[in-house]
Amino acid sequence: MTNPRTARLLYGVPDGPSPAESFTSEERRRLTPYFTNLDEPVFALTNLPDVVKGALFARYSRSAKPLRRLFLDEFADQVSDDDSEASAVGIERAERLYTRVFHEYGDDSIAQLGGAHIACEGASNLLTKVLERGRLAAYLEQSTRYVPYTDRPQGRWKYLVPEELDGSPLRNQYIRTLDRAFEIYAHWIDPMQGYYKDRYPKDPNDSEGVYRAAIRAKALDTLRGLLPAATQSNVGIFGSGQAYEGLLLQMRAHPLVEMRRYADAMLVELRKVIPAFLTRVDQPDRGVRWSEYLSNTQADIRQASTAALTDVEPEPNDEVSLVDFDTEGEVKVVAAALYAVSNLPDYQLLTVARRMSADERASILAAYVGDRTNRRHKPGRAFERTSYRFDVLSDYGAFRDLQRHRLLTIEWQDFTPAHGFNEPAAIEEAGALPDWRQVMESTAELHDALRVANLDVVAPYAVAMAYRVRFYMHMNAREAMHVIELRSAPQGHPAYRRVCQAMHRLIAEQAGHRALAAAMQFADHSVVELERLKAERNSEKKRLKS
Repeated sequence: MTNPRTARLLYGVPDGPSPAESFTSEERRRLTPYFTNLDEPVFALTNLPDVVKGALFARYSRSAKPLRRLFLDEFADQVSDDDSEASAVGIERAERLYTRVFHEYGDDSIAQLGGAHIACEGASNLLTKVLERGRLAAYLEQSTRYVPYTDRPQGRWKYLVPEELDGSPLRNQYIRTLDRAFEIYAHWIDPMQGYYKDRYPKDPNDSEGVYRAAIRAKALDTLRGLLPAATQSNVGIFGSGQAYEGLLLQMRAHPLVEMRRYADAMLVELRKVIPAFLTRVDQPDRGVRWSEYLSNTQADIRQASTAALTDVEPEPNDEVSLVDFDTEGEVKVVAAALYAVSNLPDYQLLTVARRMSADERASILAAYVGDRTNRRHKPGRAFERTSYRFDVLSDYGAFRDLQRHRLLTIEWQDFTPAHGFNEPAAIEEAGALPDWRQVMESTAELHDALRVANLDVVAPYAVAMAYRVRFYMHMNAREAMHVIELRSAPQGHPAYRRVCQAMHRLIAEQAGHRALAAAMQFADHSVVELERLKAERNSEKKRLKS
């Protein structure tokens, strides 16, 4: 049975209900070799081939099932008991070796060479952004596009009641407000699908499965803004020991109890599989001191900002603003493209590139980019010679998707209702506008009430994800190509498609880097009505061929 600590991790309340999943004795026997525990919301994967772990996490992101149940239902029959026995051979010896090298030689790079798969279930959407912040790990998160949040394990909607609300008179208001938000969300799923079916009749050439999946994804995309940031999700992570160490040090310094509790639980589970890499995290003179430094600097900069920004009000600005770029960006990329194929110093190549005409530089870039037949064909590191800094004010749902890009610098502000919310046109057209506005108003009122009660730290949990959050993305041109081409693809969510389309236009028009923008040839500016339809058609073709 689940202990009280687990109940708090899952639900943020004392004596909360136990997880909905339970296992028979035979299921527990089947699961035991492959998971570090069977009862906690945080656990590591063990003794499984990496291809199975990867496939399990990939399926995890589109399933409402917890990972261990998913394994039993879809993967257990494909795994032999011999796999666990073979994988366990030599682990103890390897740990002794890593420990000796790590401590005797102090070589942190050793911690980059061993990793682990870990699952964090029941994580709020504030926690997921912290879990996915690091650059040196890979993540898969349960999708609001494919998973409707209509399940009620143990009779509760899937959102966190933060521990900080224990004993607060606002706790009941918090629960009432979020319960109502989930009720409205669940109520409108079927009517919204009906609305889209009327608007986009089924093509006779499409199967019922393809059409149904596209319609449901469209409805869930439209309604996800009703979900509060406290909505609980599942996250799968693969990271090196070094990546986990950095993540846990940050989480242990976080002001929210949820972050610190998950850090403690993750440390317990990771030490079952890669203990040598995580010895410093809770040592008083190492990790503890490091986390104290992080916590103190966060508090200090908040205090300093209060004095520096008093009476400064935000000015209106566009959804996406290009706030910094290099006017010579294209010139520098051309010079960088020539570097590896010449014997000239960098400064001399820059002089040569400056003397070229715009057409000559475009010709060099065209040769460097080559014939890209799909967006995965990317030019080399010369595109890293220039960069762009975008200030973005989008709904929290779009931010969640864009935040997972790691090869860039991203920072975000506190999530509040202060910047207003986005409202899909379909909400009014389908008749959902009064309910939508009720959720927006009630969650904003709850947020403000929490702040008045000096519960600022937990106030963001209450805010519906249709509200806007401000963040910046600073990236070089190579990463901009990746982000813009991927996130402007027709099957993407309209909110982040719009952001990336604006980025592409600003690179060409405001920065004047037209040749670089042209190289991003798979940036898609088309207007798509039913985003997932083409992707579902392609998926069905692949299934039929296999």
